[in-house]
Amino acid sequence: MKAVIYDFCESRAGEHARATPWKLVTFAVSATGMVVIAPYTGDPTWDYFDAAFMSIFCFATAPWAMGVVYRALRRGVHWRELYVMACAWMFTVSWSYDLYMLIKTGMYPVTWLANIFLSAILYILAGMFWSLEYQTGRGVIFGFMRDDWLQALGNAEIGKIFWFALPFMALVSVIIAAFVIDFLM
Repeated sequence: MKAVIYDFCESRAGEHARATPWKLVTFAVSATGMVVIAPYTGDPTWDYFDAAFMSIFCFATAPWAMGVVYRALRRGVHWRELYVMACAWMFTVSWSYDLYMLIKTGMYPVTWLANIFLSAILYILAGMFWSLEYQTGRGVIFGFMRDDWLQALGNAEIGKIFWFALPFMALVSVIIAAFVIDFLM
């Protein structure tokens, strides 16, 4: 189990060391957007702080988690890695939020179940979005489809992946806009 956790930490540290400018920029924009709109969603449990830490956890784990899911579906992962991925996923979309709400309000949030589903959808979309890359000879792919998926390709041109990234951005925007529109109505 230690080896799986070490591999996760090692791969995430490597990912951040080679994070491409478009990933960093889109993370900064999306995290800022999530934090700024938090009070305008009509959700009393969505505040600046939980919007910030959930965004950071998502950026740090979602691309790796989508890779583990893909590998698991192809029977290419040990159950321990799947377990660590599930814990990272649940910590990001639920447990961190639940603990924060428990500490903040003294009560376990009644919104925990709805939060899991909506946050999981956003987590999947973000993980797939930040896994997009261009590979010479193959075109735009999800990085986790490569055998050496934890290694950087070095080709991070946003122009080549923009049209593939756009649907992910649009879906997230629609989901978040629904909260704001509902609040304003």
